[in-house]
Amino acid sequence: MKTLASILKNMPKSKVIDSTIDYSKYIALDLSINNQDLDVYKTGNSIDFEKYINTYLKTNNAQVAFGGYIEGRTLYQRSPIFKNDQISERNIHIGLDLWIKAGTAVLAALDGKIHSFKNNIGLGDYGPTIILEHEIESQKFYTLYGHLSLESIEGINVGDFFKKGEYLAKIGDSEVNGDYAPHLHFQIIKNIENYWGDYPGVCNTKDVNFYIENCPDPNLLLKIT
Repeated sequence: MKTLASILKNMPKSKVIDSTIDYSKYIALDLSINNQDLDVYKTGNSIDFEKYINTYLKTNNAQVAFGGYIEGRTLYQRSPIFKNDQISERNIHIGLDLWIKAGTAVLAALDGKIHSFKNNIGLGDYGPTIILEHEIESQKFYTLYGHLSLESIEGINVGDFFKKGEYLAKIGDSEVNGDYAPHLHFQIIKNIENYWGDYPGVCNTKDVNFYIENCPDPNLLLKIT
């Protein structure tokens, strides 16, 4: 049987935000511990973080900043959901982020039905989240869309079907998205276990090999680069 990664790699590219924005208007963004600009902008504050993203896009004549798969970040240190007395620090990002203004259309990556949705409330969490279920070449898998607007999870139902490229949701702002600059967290999940409307988007170092296997690089499907 083919691996999920090989299936994704051989599929035509997908877009998960505003289809009118050409990939030539995308710019890679490093949010790792190696980016010293993050210290200057104090990106633990969503207002300053959004200013940083907007300045970066304007400087590079771009509309979308993307990146973050298997990236070690310090951004999560402000929130106890990533480190507390019960859990080891989680700081490795296992999805792909697409940074663009709030209200931007989010599209279904592939034909699929709603598996679950939820408002994951809390500092640093996803906020409104939708998970789609897909089946291709007899393999079932899932795509997660996090940091959406509240309206995105109103009037939808488990089992609702969406075609590839169809409007699914809108990107939320910092008031609802876990207090981040507006962006879409997009993640592919092979085995979702018992999660419902949620799935880890950040892991610790000891679990990274498991998540690389269970959550293949979203760029295999999006083909931005």
